[in-house]
Amino acid sequence: ETVLYSKKGDIASIVLNRPNEINSFSIQMRDDLYQALEAMRDDPDVRVAVVSGAGERGFCAGADLTEFGTAPSQVIARDVRWERDLWGFFQMVGKPIIAVLHGYVIGSGIEIACPCDLRLASEDAVFHMPEAGLGMVPAAGGTQTLPRVVGVGRAQDVLLTGRQVLAPEAKRMGLVHRVVARDELMPEAERLADVIASLDPHAVYAARTAVAEGMDLPLDEGLALERRL
Repeated sequence: ETVLYSKKGDIASIVLNRPNEINSFSIQMRDDLYQALEAMRDDPDVRVAVVSGAGERGFCAGADLTEFGTAPSQVIARDVRWERDLWGFFQMVGKPIIAVLHGYVIGSGIEIACPCDLRLASEDAVFHMPEAGLGMVPAAGGTQTLPRVVGVGRAQDVLLTGRQVLAPEAKRMGLVHRVVARDELMPEAERLADVIASLDPHAVYAARTAVAEGMDLPLDEGLALERRL
């Protein structure tokens, strides 16, 4: 299985599980991750999820380039993508998601992390958006989600130069919320998940929805959304 899903009490665990390939993002992983998010959304007992990557080398090394050109046709591939909008689904699950990032966080790894509500990184985490150097455009929302997380100027610096960003700088620019030692990464994520799970789920849902949907609204409409929620 390319994604492992489990739960302990009211906390779900979603693990990218291709450690021999540094969890490079494959078509199968896309489908499995979508199903894991569905499971999280539909389980009334789950209040928060933690997303992490298996193995010591990294959270996700980006798209599996060996699969490029293997789809039956561009038309079919595009239809499947629209029918299974993984990236939009992160916002639609209605429950907080914590990204736990270590080692290499490249391309799709960043694009998975950005829609998450909170992002924790180990001190050895390295962030990289290499698509421009490969003659490509980020294809999983990176040109849209990264600017919303770190601001347009910082996102352009990362997207257009393809430079690497180390964990301390990632924290300064707002890409991650906390940086901890590798051996403290998962315990810190679990502590944070316990705090969120202890709160009123309706209040958490309302606050999360207000932020996610209000970001793209004019201020007066965002305030009206907040009042309704």
